[in-house]
Amino acid sequence: MFEHFFCYPGRIKKLRSGPGGLIFEGFAKELHQSGYANLTAHRHIRAVEHLIYWLDYKNIPISSLSGKLLGSFNRHLNQCQCPGFGRSNRMDLLNSARLFLKHLQSTGVIDAFVNEPSTQDPVLLVEFYQWMRRLRGTSDATLYNYSHSIRELLDRFGDDPSVFNAQILRQFVLEKSQKSGWATAKTCTTALRMFLRFLIANDKCAATLSGAIPVLAHWRLSSLPRYLQPEEVERVISSCNPNSSVGIRDRAILLLLARLGFRAGDIVQLRLDDIDWEEATIQVSGKSRRRVKLPLTQEVGNAIVDYLLYGRPRTLANELFIRSRAPFRAFGSHCAVSVLVTYAMRRAGVTCKSRGAAHVLRHSAATSMLRHGTSLQDIATILRHHSIETTQIYAKVDVTVLRQIAQPWPEVSSC
Repeated sequence: MFEHFFCYPGRIKKLRSGPGGLIFEGFAKELHQSGYANLTAHRHIRAVEHLIYWLDYKNIPISSLSGKLLGSFNRHLNQCQCPGFGRSNRMDLLNSARLFLKHLQSTGVIDAFVNEPSTQDPVLLVEFYQWMRRLRGTSDATLYNYSHSIRELLDRFGDDPSVFNAQILRQFVLEKSQKSGWATAKTCTTALRMFLRFLIANDKCAATLSGAIPVLAHWRLSSLPRYLQPEEVERVISSCNPNSSVGIRDRAILLLLARLGFRAGDIVQLRLDDIDWEEATIQVSGKSRRRVKLPLTQEVGNAIVDYLLYGRPRTLANELFIRSRAPFRAFGSHCAVSVLVTYAMRRAGVTCKSRGAAHVLRHSAATSMLRHGTSLQDIATILRHHSIETTQIYAKVDVTVLRQIAQPWPEVSSC
């Protein structure tokens, strides 16, 4: 696989005959499959060649590589005198070394959990992760959201659950709610309740603490949904450059958000086989992981076809939407989609009226459907709401209908 990046047989022979030649070539193969440019791949390979030389000099096998050893390699770079390896940007070298470590973990050469045990998480928090995954099937993204509050609690009061009491927990929640918005405070209370259930189930704290976390006051669906006017939505979609692969991709994503009411997370999870071209349907799984088929309109379908033909990089990944720069893989999280939409709004000169730009397009789709006479039940089906009560919030924005039922205030003329 070195042939993809090097022309000289002597150079290729040296790389293959060196320490860990087969492993090294596997790394080069991954760089090629991930779509790295030759210049970037050369830099990564040269940096890893330096790392392997250092490991061999220290009599450390490649299979023992870990985050701790990368720290030692970093310190070595400060006074490096390895023959044939000149001064290079230390951060670039470390980034390449980390990329090589991930490759070793993904291919099973080393065990990610054995060689990276610390991650500086408290033992109690790691046990909580394992318990939640095993008994509740909780995703890593959810555990990551829970970890902020739990780690802060353990940092402040220690990792001995026996010291927890109702006063400590309630005071912690109160301080948290005063420093953040309702959504963050709600995540905090949910995380702490689950953490206490874990502690109680493992006899690490008193069972009476199960009711110690207070319920935060919040009136569901009390606010108005933030949305864009139809002409603003069209400007956002039209802001994408149809002559670039990124613009073709972004337009397809924006259409899924604005026409079918997708969430940002739905975009990340879409797979190539989720689209049935013969039946003109697209399958999506939402928050509940329940898969639902939605009709694929001609406009959205054409945009996806354009992306597959002219915008999608060559990759073995099954995800529909791929990063525009190497490594060519799926978006890391829903945040990347929201950033993409934010940039499109900025190009179009449209002001996002709330956090979560992608969700604003979802609200805009629902509002537009309602104003065109679509029933709340049909909107609930397209948005995949479990309860019609969730969809009823959009009735508040249908001012035309509300005017017909609004009663005039005493001694005030009717609107």
